[in-house]
Amino acid sequence: QVQMVASGGGSVQAGGSLRLSCAISGINGGDYCVAWFRQVPGKGAERVAALMGYHITFYADSVKDRFTISRDDAKNTAYLQMNSLKPEDSAMYSCAAHRVCINTWLNFAYRGQGTQVTVSS
Repeated sequence: QVQMVASGGGSVQAGGSLRLSCAISGINGGDYCVAWFRQVPGKGAERVAALMGYHITFYADSVKDRFTISRDDAKNTAYLQMNSLKPEDSAMYSCAAHRVCINTWLNFAYRGQGTQVTVSS
């Protein structure tokens, strides 16, 4: 059974940093896509970052050069380092995994519960 558990959210002032973690269990090997999505009430989930394997990354334009996705298979954990945070980054952040990187949250085979990020101005 695959489980994905996100953690590391919190409240931070604009310009600050947070690192989110996604603990992954039940998936073997590294040949799959792990992604981070965010969602605010009343809007659909937005994919902010994705990592295929170990080197191929995708970022939303709104987070490029500020967010970095990575993974540590020894710890079965994926990360999202978020720097220079802005109030508009406030959202519920969740991680997901699929055999390839796709854009739609609901189409990811494995999806975890989220962690709240709040950025104050």
